[in-house]
Amino acid sequence: MTGTAVLAAAPPLPPAPRGELLRHSAALTARSTRSLIRQPAFAVMTLVQPIIWLLLFGSLFRPVVEIPGFAEPGVSYLEFITPGIVVMTALFSSGWAGTVYIEDMERGVMDRLLASPVRRGAMMIGTLAYQALTTAVQTLIVLGIALLAGARFPGGLAGAGVTLLAAGLISVVVASLSNALALLLRQQEALIGISQFIVLPLQFLSSAVMDTRLSPDWVATIARYNPVDWAVVAAREALSATPDWAVVGERIGLLTALAAGMAWLATRAFGTYQRSL
Repeated sequence: MTGTAVLAAAPPLPPAPRGELLRHSAALTARSTRSLIRQPAFAVMTLVQPIIWLLLFGSLFRPVVEIPGFAEPGVSYLEFITPGIVVMTALFSSGWAGTVYIEDMERGVMDRLLASPVRRGAMMIGTLAYQALTTAVQTLIVLGIALLAGARFPGGLAGAGVTLLAAGLISVVVASLSNALALLLRQQEALIGISQFIVLPLQFLSSAVMDTRLSPDWVATIARYNPVDWAVVAAREALSATPDWAVVGERIGLLTALAAGMAWLATRAFGTYQRSL
């Protein structure tokens, strides 16, 4: 009997008590983490392109900092681009998050989970927590490579902490979108195509690789409302010698609100998926 047949044949069990939410979330996060440990190639592959960009762009565009008005005096292009590469890495990794759901659908695991007492919120939190954990590891690797390449970040541990937080929040935003698309589309090809269509413009319509003060006005305007730019600005500001913590706090607050909203909307997509069976 297929997973869909099981879901249709047996009425779902009542939801688990709210106290079970954390336990179920932790169990599902551990499930995804074990899968990553057994097959770490995915996490490695998502790092290859950002690291190439970090080292290549950091050297190729080194003279850009001499343009009047670019960034802050005394900041190398490698130091400028590192927060952008951190956020790019989070985007590349989290944009594929929904493929796990599609694999679960194909194996019948998704239907069995939905017919169990596991809370829908735990199913979403489990995948998002795993994605945030993966992003944290990738962020530390990118920062470490930047330091080895000669970058210096006066913001120290506090700056690194904010960078980890900003990268984690943007990964939750994009992973929530990816999960919702997976539940609605159920096709890996469509998910990947739409994710790339959304992620790439967000990446380049931000200050990830270029100071928006030197960009056309329309790019700078879009960047102000771009969550990718919020993450980049928060990380870059926190890593600087004289952080403007008001700017950091505002961007982190916006990212937190958006991440919570996107996670809630993605969880609602389970209902649409069930009704379409």
